[in-house]
Amino acid sequence: MMNQLMILRKVAGIAKGFRILPEVTVLLVFVVLSGCGSESPTQQAKSPEMVPAIPNVPAPAADVSQVTEETRQVYQWYCTQCHGEEGHGNGVNAPHLVVPPRDHTKAGYLETRSDEQLFGAIKLGGLAVGRAPCMPAWGHTFDDKTIQSLVSYIRELCDCQAL
Repeated sequence: MMNQLMILRKVAGIAKGFRILPEVTVLLVFVVLSGCGSESPTQQAKSPEMVPAIPNVPAPAADVSQVTEETRQVYQWYCTQCHGEEGHGNGVNAPHLVVPPRDHTKAGYLETRSDEQLFGAIKLGGLAVGRAPCMPAWGHTFDDKTIQSLVSYIRELCDCQAL
């Protein structure tokens, strides 16, 4: 909460210095306050049994052969900021998130998730599937084929099978 107040003060100072419209200032304040949640990671994390079903997200079965160089480039460009270059959850943004990013190399957890669940988390975002609210929805950025290829790549990183 203290960090949010400091950010708000900076935003207010910027707003005065550059004469940002009041609507923009209100929007910035809302974004800063909403952040990624004020609950601790243990309050936000849910046990695997409590994860809601993913609505209307059909995903074909993952096939590691679908992983292409383009898939790896997409992961490097979009995912490594949080999940790290090798998928260990240690990206440059990781220390700044309330909920640590998933380690894509840990088979123990990922084996308990179906390909459809991973697909839904990528497409709809963490909050939509009852997981970390900091995980953005990529459904408007990637087509289903690319998302499925990312699911396959995550399976390759963890060297694990789907549920």
